[in-house]
Amino acid sequence: MKAFTCIATAVTLAALMAPAHAQFAKAEDAIKYRQSALSVMGTHFGRVGAMANGKVPFDAKLAADNAAIVADMAKLPWAGFAPGTDKGGNTKAKPEIWTEQAKFKEGQDKLIAESTKLAAAAKTGNLDALKTAFAATADTCKACHDAFRNK
Repeated sequence: MKAFTCIATAVTLAALMAPAHAQFAKAEDAIKYRQSALSVMGTHFGRVGAMANGKVPFDAKLAADNAAIVADMAKLPWAGFAPGTDKGGNTKAKPEIWTEQAKFKEGQDKLIAESTKLAAAAKTGNLDALKTAFAATADTCKACHDAFRNK
């Protein structure tokens, strides 16, 4: 049973590491993928934010669990911004994503880096460290939304 679990995990990870854009039959599928990944990330980021902002009691384990999900999810949505996904489907993506790709990539990289720091800060169990890392990650999200997302 243990071997089966290891093999299943390896196969799943290999599938996830394949270029996601090759998996999309239609632009709408890529759009749905990226929106879903961003939605899951946003939900868990909101849970961390509620603790960082004092709206709910701080729970170190819950903060660490949610921050880890944010860090993992931050790596996923970018394949859904493949060529041809600027049109079709219900998207708030601005055309600048495709015309300013270097700047967009910089935002992606910064989000991945900041969310990794958020996960590390949450693991410490220190609320002040969490607040600092949350603010930096939130600023990164806002900068990208301001530049690349329609209201």
